[in-house]
Amino acid sequence: MANNLFVSYDLNTPGKDYSKVIDAIKALGSWAKVQKSFWYVNSSLNAEQAASRVWAAMDSNDSLIVIDATQNDAYWYNVLPEVAKHMQDNWKR
Repeated sequence: MANNLFVSYDLNTPGKDYSKVIDAIKALGSWAKVQKSFWYVNSSLNAEQAASRVWAAMDSNDSLIVIDATQNDAYWYNVLPEVAKHMQDNWKR
């Protein structure tokens, strides 16, 4: 089953090479660049699997969120704790 994923990231290291992150996103499946750091990907992966693959190309101080619109799920790295809690408390299933 294909999933509709939205991938958004912030690279926080000056001079960061975006190509590794972009290549990791493109490798997830059929993609479209929606905005500078916001992508749509049709993928067989779920949010956690996709986030793990993209995160491997990022630095530990960057941030990433992958939203699976098909499964109504999300997975993230380095989102502020209060933002993560707000999303968890308000996410509608």
